[in-house]
Amino acid sequence: MDELCGAGAAAPMRGDAEEPKQGSVLFLGGNEVKSSAVVKYSSAPPQAAFARLQEKTDLKLPPANWLRESAKLGPAGTTILGNNKKSKPFSSFGMAYDFIDSVGNDVDVVSDSENIKKLLKIPYSKSHVSMAVHRIGRTLLLDELDIQELFMRSSQTGDWTWLKEFYQRLIDQKWQRKKKSKEHWYQKAILSKFLYYSINGDGAAQPVPSTSKQHQEGPVSGESDEAGRASWPAPFEMPSSLSEDPGASNQGLKNDFVRNILWTFEDIHMLVGSNMPIFGGGRYPAVSLRLRDNNKPINVLTGIDYWLDNLICNVPELVMCFHVNGIVQKYEMIKTEDIPNLENSNFSTKVIKDIAQNILSFLKSNCTKEGHTYWLFKASGSDIVKLYDLTTLCEETEDKYQNPFTMPVAILLYKVACNMMLKKNQNKKHYGTIRTLLLNCLKLLDNGRHPQIIASANYMLSELFQLDEPKKEDSTDFPINGNSDESYSEEEEEMPDSDENGSYSNSSDPPDDNKAVAIIKSVGELSVPEKYKSVHRIRPSCAFPVCHGTEERCRLVLNYVLEGLKSVDSSVKKEGDLPAADPSTPIPLKYEDESTSGGPECLEKQMALFLDKMGSFQKGKHSSQSGMIPGSWQYKMKLQLILKSSKAYYVLSDAAMILQKYGRALRYIKLALQCHDTYCCLCTSMLPEVLVFLCQCLTLCGDIQLMLAQNANNRAAYLEEYNYQTKEDQEILHSLHRESRCQVFAWATDLSTDLECQLSVSCKCYEAAYEILLFSNLKNQNPEQRIQVLKRMGNIRNEIGVFYMNQAAAVQTERMVSKTVSTTEQQLWKKSFSCFEEGIQNFESIDDATNAALLLCNTGRLMRICAQAHCVTEGDFKREFSPEEALYYNKAIDYYLKALRSLGQRDVHPAVWDSVNWELSTTYFTMATLQQDYAPLSRKAQEQIEKEVSEAMMKSLKYCDVDTVSARQPLCQYRAATIHHRLASMYHSCLRNQVGDEHLRKQHRVLADLHYSKAVRLFQLLKDAPCEFLRVQLERVAFAEFQMTSQNSSAGKLKTLFGALDIMVKTTGAFQLVRKELVAESEQISKDKGNAENMSPNDSSTGLNKEEVLKLLGIFESRMSFLLLQSIKLLTSTKKKIGGINEEDAVLKTNKQVYSLLLRATANKSLTLLQRIEVILNLLEQLTRNNEGNNGGTQ
Repeated sequence: MDELCGAGAAAPMRGDAEEPKQGSVLFLGGNEVKSSAVVKYSSAPPQAAFARLQEKTDLKLPPANWLRESAKLGPAGTTILGNNKKSKPFSSFGMAYDFIDSVGNDVDVVSDSENIKKLLKIPYSKSHVSMAVHRIGRTLLLDELDIQELFMRSSQTGDWTWLKEFYQRLIDQKWQRKKKSKEHWYQKAILSKFLYYSINGDGAAQPVPSTSKQHQEGPVSGESDEAGRASWPAPFEMPSSLSEDPGASNQGLKNDFVRNILWTFEDIHMLVGSNMPIFGGGRYPAVSLRLRDNNKPINVLTGIDYWLDNLICNVPELVMCFHVNGIVQKYEMIKTEDIPNLENSNFSTKVIKDIAQNILSFLKSNCTKEGHTYWLFKASGSDIVKLYDLTTLCEETEDKYQNPFTMPVAILLYKVACNMMLKKNQNKKHYGTIRTLLLNCLKLLDNGRHPQIIASANYMLSELFQLDEPKKEDSTDFPINGNSDESYSEEEEEMPDSDENGSYSNSSDPPDDNKAVAIIKSVGELSVPEKYKSVHRIRPSCAFPVCHGTEERCRLVLNYVLEGLKSVDSSVKKEGDLPAADPSTPIPLKYEDESTSGGPECLEKQMALFLDKMGSFQKGKHSSQSGMIPGSWQYKMKLQLILKSSKAYYVLSDAAMILQKYGRALRYIKLALQCHDTYCCLCTSMLPEVLVFLCQCLTLCGDIQLMLAQNANNRAAYLEEYNYQTKEDQEILHSLHRESRCQVFAWATDLSTDLECQLSVSCKCYEAAYEILLFSNLKNQNPEQRIQVLKRMGNIRNEIGVFYMNQAAAVQTERMVSKTVSTTEQQLWKKSFSCFEEGIQNFESIDDATNAALLLCNTGRLMRICAQAHCVTEGDFKREFSPEEALYYNKAIDYYLKALRSLGQRDVHPAVWDSVNWELSTTYFTMATLQQDYAPLSRKAQEQIEKEVSEAMMKSLKYCDVDTVSARQPLCQYRAATIHHRLASMYHSCLRNQVGDEHLRKQHRVLADLHYSKAVRLFQLLKDAPCEFLRVQLERVAFAEFQMTSQNSSAGKLKTLFGALDIMVKTTGAFQLVRKELVAESEQISKDKGNAENMSPNDSSTGLNKEEVLKLLGIFESRMSFLLLQSIKLLTSTKKKIGGINEEDAVLKTNKQVYSLLLRATANKSLTLLQRIEVILNLLEQLTRNNEGNNGGTQ
């Protein structure tokens, strides 16, 4: 077996020989007890067979290998001898740190196996029990609390004097340190030598020199004291070392067990540390080795010890070596399930199970406050078990750091929270638990001593609140009543339980009971099944707080960030190095003079400074004013906290923007950018996601400035919102000013009162965002961000272009006296045109055809304004359509056509397509109208002008959609009717003025007739244009009269006359419309008689132009009178020549009658407009009946 001694201390993990099957069930002593053990970690070598000692081997003689380091025994040999007999006071914390996943969630208890055994033996043992209990989530950590050792320390250092006095006053008035007997140390030495013999290959006793023996055995008890004292760290040493590195394994917090086992005993899950040597090989795969004095029978306590050790390590058998006075006698093999039935050692496994469940329930019901140190104490020989809350007792007397458990508990709470944070995205129901863990951790820590953990915990608390989540998640993911096992009370008082759940202090108890949290009056109660039930219930105090809005959520985040920043700053502060800064004292601004000067030039300078600053990141520059060392924990933490605050302010700004609180939105985005500025000062290299976030901030800032520009009426309210600042914001800003002047973004976040400046700042914000995307090569990784920025750039340039265009139009209106275009106007045109051009490029670069078309449309409108500016009459000369006007109108047409090409077809965006078509039609129509009304006869021939007018009018018609049903359809119909009317008038005029070419005259006659007909048809469709319809019809009558002058035959003339009269008859509908409107108006006047005196004669509720009606009515009466007179003359002369013709007689008679009535009506000046209309309608009706009668007779 010698070759086995040299085996390395390999660590068989799950799956090796040492690991049992998970969930195995052992049937022990006739009572079924479920027990399974899984080895989570082992530093033991592969199991080796033990050496069976020869009979008569003298164990009093030490073997040659005694107390030498052995891989097989690990620390077991020295532990049993007594060097580290006491379980270390923080052993459970060492295990908890190593298996952080299990803590607070899956495991009920974490402890040394010796502590577990001691607890389960309480009803059987008279010895004292003293343990520290801590709660982390649903997990209890149990550690031995060596009162004797504590009080020895207290005598030397003065610590824990309060506990010593309390102990002496209420528990043991004559306390003194109890020393171990010689027999105790003798038995320990014999066991140690036996184990070393058992791993010695030949099994022979090889005594060592007596001097060596004295050297080894002499200081045994002394070593115990020294080792015990060394394992208790000083209260002020541990926090400082831990604060440097929260993850460090400090002395006393190390997991130095050979095995860490996840032991499930019935329904209790325990993480247990064990150092028991396990042997194996041959017929025995795993056995434990025990040494017994043959003269002393095994008692119940020893039996329970052996049984529990084997259960915990899942060892099926026990090998017992019997000796008499150190001389080996024999070996005996005992199965684990037989141990409870050994002679003199009978015990019920069911009772042990009940004891375990009762103790766990008792502790879980009463150790409720996370972060508190509880003390479970049973005096030697007593039946009463008491539980004290040492944290509360300590706070009543001394500094909380007098409790050496404070720091390990805080670190563990922090570590468990950290571990859960790593998985937070997998399960958000744990947020409430994480928050409670961190808040309880912070309660235990002092900012002066542990700034790093405090800063980190506050940062984690801020991270729990998802800033970018929609509001509804607040209520769905974080219900008010937490429903997970991890929820537990933070502060609530525990109510006393009823008697069935345990015995607690009452009036008959000794006076000291009022200090105890809970008492078990008799240890016998622990054996009663379900005597103690865990009454600890889930409480809503652990649930994640429900935020009722974005602002509340962000404010919580900023509160935690501020606490973190205070921690970082307090740890960096060196009063000698840094000038004292007062948060209430204004900090001088670097760009103050420049920013007050205002104007685009100043903005350009600040923008250049900003871009220069951004460019410096590529070179890795940084400049912290507070002297933080890059790479230090303060540096890293402050960067994280600043970025978090920047995001919180961004979300606040976005929320204020949605609420249209633009002053507040600007204040928040200013704070977000100030945070970002500080981040930039500290950061050596910018992460892509941080740059993307900066782009978002600048984009939002641009949006806000634009909205402020568009809502100038509420400027006073916005200014008030902008200047307001909370104390929290001031303190965060003060922390930022320790690192930076926070002025890099000042150009973007000032609230200007000048509209042009606001629009320019908005534009610069978008440009800056785009520049960042460009020089950081982010535009390809973030195509959506690039599109958003370019879209906004196009939009703001459109806004600025429109702003300059409107200013130019206003200047033009004001200078009506002046004859020439001013330089100011030209400058404004150039600025406007430049903005539109850049905007078009922006939209075209992201293939946004619709917006590009709208900007081209606006450019066309600008060209029309330029054209209008050149139409002022010069001197006394007659106004003519100028070449400049023609040039700009043609340019406008080009831009409208480009807009149509950009859209491609109507389906892309029907509304924009129709709008561009309308504007194009209007431009052609305006140009044609101006050419027609102000013909440039000094430059062009009449025929050329007529040709150009005709072409422009026809193009206007082409883009004037009269068929599509829309809100604009009546406008289009009116425009088309007007075009036809104008063309007809033009051809009519040509016909009148033209002599010579008969073919051309005939063409003009046909075209005039055609366009008059179309104009009439379109005006008939419109129910609100009776005057226009009348005018066209009167022009047609005049056209007929003109034609009649060139006719010679009476028949021809009569035919033309009858045609003209027929045109007049067809105006009946228009006159009916006029009458209807006049009647409606008179009814309205009669209703509002009280207000009649306030109404002017031309007012009309229907918008009818009475002056126009009167004018047209006068012309109509005169033309009708003329036509009737001519027809009477012609008909009379025809009748004399040919003789009587019945039909013509009837016509003549009617015409005479109508003519007579018409003359009387026109002679009567007292008739109102409505009465005159009535007369005309009556006359037209007579003519209509006459015509119908004639037609009927003819047929």
